[in-house]
Amino acid sequence: MNLARFGGKEALFSVKCFIAAILAYYIALRIGLTRPYWAVTTSYIVAQPLAGAVLSKAVFRVAGTVLGAAAAVVLVPNLVNAPELLSLGLALWLGLCLYISLLDRTPRAYLFLLAGYTASIIGFPSVTTPGAVFTIAALRVQEITIGILCGSLIHGFVFPQTVTATLLARIDAILADAERWSRDSLAGASDAALDRDRRRLALDINELHQLSIHLPFDTARLLPRTRTLRALQAELSMLLPLASAVDDRIVELKRGADAPRPEALALIEDVREWLHDPAAVAERGPTADALIERARDLEPKVGDTLIWRDALRLSLLARLAELVDAHRNARDLRDQMRSPSRAPVTPAVARLLARIAKRPLHRDRGIALRAAAGTVATILLGCVFWIGTGWADGAGAVLIAGVCCALFGNSDDPAPAIKAFFYGTIIGLVVSAIYAFAILPRVTDFVTLVAVLAPPMLIGGMFLARPTTLLVTLGALLGGLNTVGLNDRFGSDFSSFINGGIAQLVGTLFAVVTVGLFQTIGADTSARRLIRAGWRELAARSDSMRRPDAAGWIATMLDRIGLLAPRLALQGEDPGKPLLDALTDLRVGVAVGELKQLRMDGSTDEAAVITPVLRGVGAHYRALRPDEPAPPEPDLLAGIDAAMIGFATSTPDRHRTGILALTSLRRNLFPQAPAFGGVA
Repeated sequence: MNLARFGGKEALFSVKCFIAAILAYYIALRIGLTRPYWAVTTSYIVAQPLAGAVLSKAVFRVAGTVLGAAAAVVLVPNLVNAPELLSLGLALWLGLCLYISLLDRTPRAYLFLLAGYTASIIGFPSVTTPGAVFTIAALRVQEITIGILCGSLIHGFVFPQTVTATLLARIDAILADAERWSRDSLAGASDAALDRDRRRLALDINELHQLSIHLPFDTARLLPRTRTLRALQAELSMLLPLASAVDDRIVELKRGADAPRPEALALIEDVREWLHDPAAVAERGPTADALIERARDLEPKVGDTLIWRDALRLSLLARLAELVDAHRNARDLRDQMRSPSRAPVTPAVARLLARIAKRPLHRDRGIALRAAAGTVATILLGCVFWIGTGWADGAGAVLIAGVCCALFGNSDDPAPAIKAFFYGTIIGLVVSAIYAFAILPRVTDFVTLVAVLAPPMLIGGMFLARPTTLLVTLGALLGGLNTVGLNDRFGSDFSSFINGGIAQLVGTLFAVVTVGLFQTIGADTSARRLIRAGWRELAARSDSMRRPDAAGWIATMLDRIGLLAPRLALQGEDPGKPLLDALTDLRVGVAVGELKQLRMDGSTDEAAVITPVLRGVGAHYRALRPDEPAPPEPDLLAGIDAAMIGFATSTPDRHRTGILALTSLRRNLFPQAPAFGGVA
């Protein structure tokens, strides 16, 4: 084993894990708890490198533990004389809690997850002694709470790795990448590598969202406001559709031998130069305002006459101005996050913060229901085997199977993760056997105990810090610590050790089998569900009469793209085409929102030409199938062209907005269509 490859952060994390575990064990012993190993294992379960991530989940974990214990106290005494009903009650409780946790997708989900499997941890072993269930529940709650608090205390306040530092570093890197991608797009340097990098922005935005969840709990001296980060996410989200729109218009104009005019080319070069060095906030705003004003001045005057070339030039210059504004806003919000004062650094920041709302996330109720049903079926089948065979340690196997299903239920294919956990459990049991029967019987005091436990726990902590070895290490730590004999008094009973170890292994293997039957859907099926969810929402968005929410639509679609990318990668395919299609859907949704707003605010004549377009878009996306993607109907193209003609007599502002939205819709849905015929 080459420990030299581990860095200082991993070593520090391991030391903190060990200190938290030993502190939890010592406190549990001092107050007379009978099974203090629960406190030790819990301290490792809650361990996180980032201080805010530990603290954000600690409160919910404690609340979930108490709720789960209360459920066990209610269920066991009342149903102990009917084992079938008790098994069903505990299974349904875990399934319900898992279902809610999978829909939540915030640290609050840990409340429901802990409530679910804590009831199993307390309930199943209490079947033989129902009269003592309250005492057992109280002891488990104390032990688990001590582990949570010790882990949170050490990781949160002893040499903490703050979420704020990580977040600010990621923001700087993301902004630099986004500005580089926009510069390359404006230079006409679009290629496969640039497209992949630019699409990665969706993953970066999702990463910022995950970090923002823990931000209010961070231990940094100056905490950025979550609202500011959400506003930054909204501006970054706009960069993808805007940059791709500008890139598309440049390419389309060059293809038709109608390259942007020299004045527009000069403006594009000046924007590229500005993006290379956005400067300080005092200079950034005036420069951006000047670039935006130049873009508006260069827009072709398209009144009652309109040709396709002018529509493309209008779209290019308008989207270029919006791109400059989005980049300026992103930089201003970055400065706001670093500002020691809560006062807005610019008037634009004040407006951005005033309009920001909670970021909506994608939720799949079908997948959550399937995972919950699979967990219920796993517990019920395990209980049938346990009760039918009269296996004394069967309760342990059942609760381990249920916990595995719950912990890994958010995966499309939980079996590989549970297998890794199983292999780790084997390693942990082997090490535990050596310690329980060869080393610990010779230990006579607490200090010596700490010394002999240090090597495997410190090594395990370093592997725990790495995502690639996390599951195996977690299985080894839990399998070893739960069986090595860290109770209030040491006793090495070989029969109990073997039976307990077999129960852990059988329960884990049983979970591997049942998740393959009930919970595995595969990355391909999950990706298709994500794609269809976007299509369904876009169809509903086209038909709905409600006021459009552009920011909410973009946030939800980017969340789906962030969920889609790793699933496509797991299939061993280039995710470029599906992700590019998802970005096209995102831009179509933005254009649909602009048309809906025009219809709501406009005249009857404008509504008459917009409504068929929206209905056509809705019909197209309702009819789409992932296996047989069909192009839009020609009638929709005719409707878009008719709407462009219909807007010829609108007021200048409404004419401009309508032409921009319809041009975007035409280019995204019919990229190979002949040029718009124009208005006579």
